[in-house]
Parts: sequence; C-alpha cells; structure tokens
Amino acid sequence: MGKMVQLTAKDGHKLGAYRADPSGTPRGAIVVIQEIFGANHHIKAVADGYAKDGYVAIAPALFDRVSPNMELGYGPEDQEKGRNTRQALKWDQVLADVQAARDAVADVGKVGIVGFCFGGSVAWLAATRLNGFAASVAYYGGNVADFATETPKVPVMFHFGAEDKGITPDKVETVKKAQPNAPLYVYEKAGHGFNCDERGSYNEAAAKTARERSLEFFRKHVG
Repeated sequence: MGKMVQLTAKDGHKLGAYRADPSGTPRGAIVVIQEIFGANHHIKAVADGYAKDGYVAIAPALFDRVSPNMELGYGPEDQEKGRNTRQALKWDQVLADVQAARDAVADVGKVGIVGFCFGGSVAWLAATRLNGFAASVAYYGGNVADFATETPKVPVMFHFGAEDKGITPDKVETVKKAQPNAPLYVYEKAGHGFNCDERGSYNEAAAKTARERSLEFFRKHVG
C-alpha cells in the first residue's frame, strides 16, 4: 500500500520514511513511531492499518542517523543491535526527525502520533516538546516515567501491559500520578510489545482493544 519517501530534518539530516495514503480523502495524518527494531515490516503494517482507517500514515526511519535502512527481526541478536542503535541517538535528534515526518504530512489536516516501545517514549516527548501535533498515543514507552512530569501540549493516551517486566507497576503509577487527566490503560496478561503480532509477547485481545481505543481517540482529536 505504501512507499518509501525521503525527509529532511531541520539540521539537514536526510532520512527515509514509509508513507501510506488512504484510498479516499484523508481524515488527517498519523506519524507512526518504531520500536527498537527499526521501521520494519511490522511498523509498515501498522502504518498500512491507519491508512485503511482513512489517515495518511508516515513512519520515519529514526535509526537512519546511525544505520541507514535498518530493519530488524525480534531475536536476541536483533534486540541487542536495536538497543545499541537506540543508545547512539540523542533525543533532540530523534525529535527533529519526528518533526520532519509531521511537517511532511501537515498539508492533509491535523496530525496525530502513535509510538511503540522506544516509539512510545518518543510519542510522549513529541507531545511535550514539539509543536503541530493534535494528539499522541504512547504504547509501553520505557522512558515515559523518566519524563512524566513534563507538560503535554496535546491530549495523550497511554497503553501498558500488566506483565511488562521492564515497565513495572511503580513506573506506571508514576505516570498516572503525574498525568492524572490522561487516559491510561493497563492490560492484564499482556507484556511488553503486546501489540506486535510478530513477537512472542503478542496479545491479540489487548492489541485489539488498545487499537480501538487509540482509533477512537484519534477520531476525536485528529479527525
């Protein structure tokens, strides 16, 4: 459904992005932010899904600054490679690339952002530090608790798994206390990465419910 395009960040860095357009007039746009596995097959499928729901969806390849065109699987070696690549990036660089993705689709209407894992943290920081977004949805962002006291500029929704070993209940509670007005959902029997149907942690029921809630949220705030 989609195609690869090139974006240019404010610092001149050029990066790839996967863009999927709806068949009819767009309701708006959604920036889809990757896990630590790159803008891979699964993230492209997520973008395709939002395009089918009527949005222009764009998934920037945030690892291009370190390793262009990186698309990883989910084995131990890929996980280590993904973590190392992620650690080589600075938040300001990541957010500059996210802003470039947002600006590339701003002509179609309001723009929302959704992110998973690493991308969940990015989606939260985009809501607090960037301009031009209408709503943000963060799935199991491991660093959200670290920045929980920042003030979002737009409505934000959070999704967490009750059995996420990396994002423990105390971290979820930190987010909940810091952002009492943001809808926050914890899914029973769901671990980290529960939305990804290519991972062993996939939880179909949780993924479906979270997506329905996210879509309703975007319908309300994006279009």
